[in-house]
Amino acid sequence: MKLTNFETMDAVMLMSIVNMKIRDEFGDLDNLVKYYEIDKAQLIARLASAGFDYLPEAKQFR
Repeated sequence: MKLTNFETMDAVMLMSIVNMKIRDEFGDLDNLVKYYEIDKAQLIARLASAGFDYLPEAKQFR
């Protein structure tokens, strides 16, 4: 699944996909945003607006 349309995706689905991709494919958020060429701050803000915070030590949104 491509994340280039993250701004219009359902936030819960987006959080789930991002967490899965970090865990299974990328290891951390920086590698994920670099691969998909998306703005890290915008992704974090999009998920924060739905109540999800990025926890760097856990490498996931909660």
